[in-house]
Amino acid sequence: MSLLPALEKETRANPDSAVIWLHGLGADGHDFAPIVEQLRLPAKAAIRFIFPHAPSLPVTVNGGFIMPAWYDVYDMQIERRVDHQGILRSAEAVARFVLREMQSGINAKRIVIAGFSQGGAVAYQLALSHPAPLGGLLAMSTYLATADSLAYSQANAGLPIAVQHGLHDPIVPVALGRQATEILKAKGYGVEFASYPMEHAVCPQQIADIAQWLRRVLQLGPS
Repeated sequence: MSLLPALEKETRANPDSAVIWLHGLGADGHDFAPIVEQLRLPAKAAIRFIFPHAPSLPVTVNGGFIMPAWYDVYDMQIERRVDHQGILRSAEAVARFVLREMQSGINAKRIVIAGFSQGGAVAYQLALSHPAPLGGLLAMSTYLATADSLAYSQANAGLPIAVQHGLHDPIVPVALGRQATEILKAKGYGVEFASYPMEHAVCPQQIADIAQWLRRVLQLGPS
């Protein structure tokens, strides 16, 4: 099975759960790797954090400049024209990590998909369409790019979903995060939405909230 290059960190030997975390446009898997220590998860937690590196692609809005990207971006108003095929291609590539973790003995219900910005759009596509019931979906500063074409999986109808967004985000407006939340709530998903006084970034309060959410969805108990 061919996998994307990735950075991996294990909090303990013999992990019983996994978090697959997707970075944003122009970054790579190292971007969110420091968050593992910042989450301050319980010492007993045995989690494999996987930070895949997106392939390098020419990005239209950046004049065709080649950079790490999960898919092409055609317009500064990112929701207007969406590279559906690119998102699908990346979701399928990341799904191979889910399969690998399942084959290694980790229950799909203990696999969480997380993504920031572009990575979040791919995370939505992957988690909501995956045929096995997953542990959770964390969507940060992102949008539901494939809302109209997504084949929602009944297996993940009860998927825990956390949507987090900066109130002053100039790249992905907070309205798109709220829109994704409302679309999913209308479809019966339980979605937790949180906003923070920041731009297109991650802040300390958000990291604390992510830690609490992970403890809950992976049943890790208190720190």
